[in-house]
Amino acid sequence: MTRIAILDRADMNAEQARVYDAAKQSSGIVGGPYYAYIRLPKLFEACQNLRASLSSGPLSRREQQIVNLVVARHWNARYPWFAQVRGSLAVGIDQAVIDAINARKSPSLADARERTCFVVASELLANKGLSDETYAAAERTMGLESLVALVAATGSFSMTCLTAATFAIDPPSANPTPLAE
Repeated sequence: MTRIAILDRADMNAEQARVYDAAKQSSGIVGGPYYAYIRLPKLFEACQNLRASLSSGPLSRREQQIVNLVVARHWNARYPWFAQVRGSLAVGIDQAVIDAINARKSPSLADARERTCFVVASELLANKGLSDETYAAAERTMGLESLVALVAATGSFSMTCLTAATFAIDPPSANPTPLAE
């Protein structure tokens, strides 16, 4: 059960309503952890801007989805996992890849950049950093700009997942791929 009351649009103050309406118009993303962020409209807006910046960066949509799945799985964040499974399937990531990440196993990824996204995000979260070997391999495969985006995406989505998990923001009951226990 959600720990935080979901504000209806009618109950928002003027600043909350302004950023909510702007987000609804631009990305349409106003649920999940944004239920918490709306209480701090500047944070809500900053998160929307960061998400938009990372989305228009050097990582492909599939690469971003791999990172997001790894992060949501790591933090046991049910709502973000639900949302990222939908997004991953929409960009053509196989259910077998999603299931492997859900089971905390290495997925079979043919694309070297996608594989690197999985390895880097997993190692960052598990070890709080990258080994010299992983860093060098990631920089060779991704290039420096994409590696910066990959690290930033891992950190940014960690905040999203921690927020959703802390406030127990749950996915809809019709969730075809729930997090494994």
